[in-house]
Amino acid sequence: MSYVNSVLQPGEIIKATGRLHWIIFLRAKMLVIAALAIMVFSQRLSEQPAHFGVLLGWGVLLIAALVALHAWFIRWITELSVTNHRVIYKRGFLRRHTIEMNMDKVETVNVDQSISGRLLGYGTIRVMGTGQGIEGLSKVAAPIALRNAIIAR
Repeated sequence: MSYVNSVLQPGEIIKATGRLHWIIFLRAKMLVIAALAIMVFSQRLSEQPAHFGVLLGWGVLLIAALVALHAWFIRWITELSVTNHRVIYKRGFLRRHTIEMNMDKVETVNVDQSISGRLLGYGTIRVMGTGQGIEGLSKVAAPIALRNAIIAR
């Protein structure tokens, strides 16, 4: 059961759910490409079996798998939901960090998107409220839709 579902109050319904964009896997994808390039070019450049290049390629591939596993884990443990009463943000697995803000306390919702963010559909959301705010949630998928769910009340 997700954290958000476990803290819903009677009569509270989820209007929108945000998640991290697939772009967080980009570093792992680039490492896979680098590993494959190392393996292919080490075979082509050497007349003898290029054991060092192949081993280096497998090492980079192992690092890519670890980076992808870390990105998946971060995506899995991060929750962002908008209900009819509040905005809920949770991250963490063993050590949990949560921020919940009542909808009547929300003043502004800022969305920052780079050029690549606009093209690929991700951005950073900052929810500003009276007395506090929710820190910048970066690499959130469909940030405009999430902002619209927050300000629609």
